[in-house]
Amino acid sequence: VTKGFRPSQSLKAVRYEIRGSLAHRAQELERLGHEVISLNIGNPGLFGFRTPENMRLAMIENLHSSEPYCHQKGVFSAREAVVMQQQDRGIQGVTAEEVFIGNGVSELIDLSLRALLNSGDEVLIPSPDYPLWTAGVTLNQGRAVHYDCLPENGFLPDPAALEKLISRRTRAIVVINPNNPTGAVYPRELLESIVRLAEKRELVVFSDEIYDQMVFDDAKFVPMAKLVNKTLCASFSGLSKVYRASGYRVGWVTFSGDLDNAIDYLQGLELLASLRLCSNVPGQWAVQTALGGFQSVRELVSPGGRLYESRQAVIDAVAASPYLDLIAPAG
Repeated sequence: VTKGFRPSQSLKAVRYEIRGSLAHRAQELERLGHEVISLNIGNPGLFGFRTPENMRLAMIENLHSSEPYCHQKGVFSAREAVVMQQQDRGIQGVTAEEVFIGNGVSELIDLSLRALLNSGDEVLIPSPDYPLWTAGVTLNQGRAVHYDCLPENGFLPDPAALEKLISRRTRAIVVINPNNPTGAVYPRELLESIVRLAEKRELVVFSDEIYDQMVFDDAKFVPMAKLVNKTLCASFSGLSKVYRASGYRVGWVTFSGDLDNAIDYLQGLELLASLRLCSNVPGQWAVQTALGGFQSVRELVSPGGRLYESRQAVIDAVAASPYLDLIAPAG
């Protein structure tokens, strides 16, 4: 009697409901003829948001250079463009050696956690969270410890409550800013409190900043790397959201802060990057054009822009309902 082909036990506790059972149920309803509006994943292209034309042209013009593998960390010009953006934001000491290009931020989250965690190590993750962080920690034999970001506090965490969750097994803290899914944008004072805590307890700071330029009204995005000096900071971003190029599968992680004590860790990460040879090459040729060109997202998030007006329509509709409440998203 065959026992069947069973999945690894390491997958038993892994959940990713963005494309899990609820999404499968929605697909079943569509096959039955029901109209379904899918809001489970940030996929701009499905809703008519176009990648800037100059990015598409940059990729097309460099297809002849996309046939070989590139360096395991990514195309040099793309990494240099990320460095230039960091410098423009006042972040010093970063070179192309500290930048890794990946198949979207999703791959880099997995690799960065895999290079860091041993079985049973803990990572502090916001709740509610983007579920990939919890899944990535679990998949890499770690334990996700969630810190609350409550609506009555504007979906912002309480640093004092966060500190109480730290144990001798805690290795890192995840900050998602601007936050997915809540839309909270963390003020500088809060980020500084988290940084002081991470530096005191020698925790790696994983800062997910994929929505960095998608902020509304008076909200200000503060890069975590500007604040971290005495511990390691990993800042994640990419082309998927701000540049509406999610199908290009291009993300990056930039390491800054206490690099001297992270040499072994970064070598381990480079080993993991080498095992998959390199990330998708064609999309990387769009990075320099994206970061160095006109930032069209600013029009989208300003009054009259599509994202701004869509957000306002939701705010107004909820305000008119006797049944709903909403913390207006700042990002």
